[in-house]
Amino acid sequence: MDEDLFGHEAPAQVLSPCVNVCRLDPATGWCVGCGRTGDEIARWSAASDADRATMLVPLAARLSALMSSRQP
Repeated sequence: MDEDLFGHEAPAQVLSPCVNVCRLDPATGWCVGCGRTGDEIARWSAASDADRATMLVPLAARLSALMSSRQP
């Protein structure tokens, strides 16, 4: 982790969950690659780390639901 001029550790940046599989599921509006909505994807680059962290919370459940709905 990086330190500032006073030796304090800089907070870690919240990284994008994008996996370059960018296709929105028509039934849910969620990206089948990362689980974000189109609105969340559009807001990501301007969002604060706190907002990004909040956006990450539902993604695992969304992706799980997408996988379950695709089971034969």
